[in-house]
Amino acid sequence: MRLRLIIFFCLISFSASAQIWEKIGFKKKHILLPVLPPAKGQQFVSTTNTLKLNSLQVQPIVFETCEFTLVATSKMVMEQAKHNMRFRVYNDASYNFSDLAALYVKLHRWSEAKWYYLQSSNISRQQNDDKHTMSNLLGLAGIKVNIGDIPSARADLMEARDLSRSLGMQTQTADIEKQILLLAQNSGTTKPDIKYAEGAAGGEKKTL
Repeated sequence: MRLRLIIFFCLISFSASAQIWEKIGFKKKHILLPVLPPAKGQQFVSTTNTLKLNSLQVQPIVFETCEFTLVATSKMVMEQAKHNMRFRVYNDASYNFSDLAALYVKLHRWSEAKWYYLQSSNISRQQNDDKHTMSNLLGLAGIKVNIGDIPSARADLMEARDLSRSLGMQTQTADIEKQILLLAQNSGTTKPDIKYAEGAAGGEKKTL
């Protein structure tokens, strides 16, 4: 009982002292903290009772394709191709080979690109994957144009056109026919320098 009375009187005295100090003029001041400046890319919008943060607009990072990246990617695809061939997943291996060919085309390593397109095409024919075979033929034709083998490129385009016709791909057929026509008009294209991998063609770099 005595402890309760002591607590009660302490509370009363504290409340009374606060009112006395307030009447005298010593009011409690509220300290306003400064508003931090917004971070870069952010904008603060103040309203009557709230403070809102506009959503950030993040720009995607674009990585430029470089030779190191292409070579590293080709090694990973090569491992996938080896795995699929080892376990006889031939259809997937065929697409691995065409992916490798496309990577080597970007590196301007035409001999390797051509070899992988041929491997992919051999498998896709065995798997009766006509669409993939047609795609490989178009890739081969592009490489042969770059190395100046125009007659062989034309033969690949014509075979690809026949496949597209058999598949009922009218738009694709029309596009291939345009390429055949352009090829005939530019049959005098000179042959560029060819890049070979180390050890290819007897360890020598040749120009066709």
